[in-house]
Amino acid sequence: MTSPSEHGRSDGPDTTSTTFEDLGLGPELLRALEESGYRHPTPIQSQAIPVVLMGRDVLGCAQTGTGKTASFTLPMIEILAAGRAKARMPRSLILAPTRELAAQVADNFDKYGKYHPLKKALIIGGESMSDQVALLDRGVDVLIATPGRLLDMFERGRILLNDVKVLVIDEADRMLDMGFIPDVERIVGLLPKIRQTLFFSATMGPEIRRLADAFLMNPKEISVSQGGSTAATVVQAMAVVEEIDKRETLRHLIRIEEVKNAFIFCNRKRDVDVLYRSLKKHGFDVVQLHGDMVQSARGETLEKFKKGEVRLMVCSDVAARGIDISAVSHVFNFDVPIHAEDYIHRIGRTGRAGMAGHAFTIATPDDGKFVVAIEKLIGNAIPRIEVEGVPALELDMTARKGRGGRGADKGGRGERPARGEKRERKPRENAPQETLPEEAVAVDTAAEAPAPRPERSERPARAERPSRSRADNRQDNRADSRPDNRSREGRGREERGGRRRGRIDELGIGEMLHPDGVIGFGDHPPDFILAAVPLPTRSAARAGADEAAESED
Repeated sequence: MTSPSEHGRSDGPDTTSTTFEDLGLGPELLRALEESGYRHPTPIQSQAIPVVLMGRDVLGCAQTGTGKTASFTLPMIEILAAGRAKARMPRSLILAPTRELAAQVADNFDKYGKYHPLKKALIIGGESMSDQVALLDRGVDVLIATPGRLLDMFERGRILLNDVKVLVIDEADRMLDMGFIPDVERIVGLLPKIRQTLFFSATMGPEIRRLADAFLMNPKEISVSQGGSTAATVVQAMAVVEEIDKRETLRHLIRIEEVKNAFIFCNRKRDVDVLYRSLKKHGFDVVQLHGDMVQSARGETLEKFKKGEVRLMVCSDVAARGIDISAVSHVFNFDVPIHAEDYIHRIGRTGRAGMAGHAFTIATPDDGKFVVAIEKLIGNAIPRIEVEGVPALELDMTARKGRGGRGADKGGRGERPARGEKRERKPRENAPQETLPEEAVAVDTAAEAPAPRPERSERPARAERPSRSRADNRQDNRADSRPDNRSREGRGREERGGRRRGRIDELGIGEMLHPDGVIGFGDHPPDFILAAVPLPTRSAARAGADEAAESED
């Protein structure tokens, strides 16, 4: 139940002769509905409510904004009216993909169940866990949760799920897109086998149907609209421009359109923040909403937007569902959604309750394949428009976007070469290109060529290290302390090199015959790798030094 006119306000025209009284709801629910101004149910509600009251599983498919939430909240309130909740053992469970959608479901229970003594708990991230645990300890009839926080509670031993009689999986296709299906499958495995399951989705793809077959038992399938249909009251348009011109195009559309309030959707969270700061810099009254914000900030942002304190909200797909604002005039897709179904949910934020709405999409040539998928899903082409001062382009149906959202010609990987074919390296654009004469190239090549490695028989014999007395060492130290023309740095290098060569000669290892600066040895490994002379151990070396000292004494 998303807006008054969707449920047939008493002061509006009746779209159907069916009333809520005909659906078998109790007097308390009818009183709450009448006080809210609702008399006539939507198609999904009129078909789903009687089946749920019968206790059957339901597989419901209807586009966003058709009142799917009320189609399970109203009969659940009627079913749970008889019974008593136990501590940490909820009687029913509703799984929602986002915090906003879960909060809206909770608001529905507060609005329509105010004459029933039912207790509910909202278990979502970003809120105090201790407060949520306190609610569970007192016992709840309805538990509304996101999958991640619910599993966290279960693993901490704060909740038991073996008394759940009714399970609701809301927006199942969004669960799939957000990667929550493994968590949902684990949660379902913790529930009793005998239960009533209500499965609702805006689209019904093969994967969603597979999950429905696994979770439901002999369900009643209810589909009131095509999975890829859009509201007829929404006027759609698309502008194809360069990536660098997208912000200017958006600002121009906002200025020329009579925008009362608008959602501006981006594909990535970081782009939400960048676009928000850009619009703020140009003087627009705007707020931002994405999944990385704390729940208190998200709630404050939504409240400002609902009250009309700001006109524009830059958001990710977290706001594509579960936000009930009936009078949104515009939706701007700053990025073309990667999943075609998300386009339907985004533009479904406008044109609700029979009101007129406008949806503008800003695409780049690299978005061609995404646009084709969207147009195939909705069954018609999106009209193209031109924006003043911005060159209009055509979509490229062969472009491949990389992970960062850029085309192959803008830094993406592009097409891979065929197997066995080497990728051609392109020179750097600003790198200086020098041409050397052939003689110089020949000289450099000869200079860099490694010297041939001598055969084992031609290798130099092991050098005898002359014995040195302590007096000779003292004399060498005095000579080293004398000033000379060599720099200290150069002398240090020579001394280190001399000690290294002496150690190599002592161990009987020949000189490394490979040029300096090579990365790998190739066909010229150093001699110490091929040497068969065993290296002396530390104890043997120490014993040899002691013997030399005794002989000198």
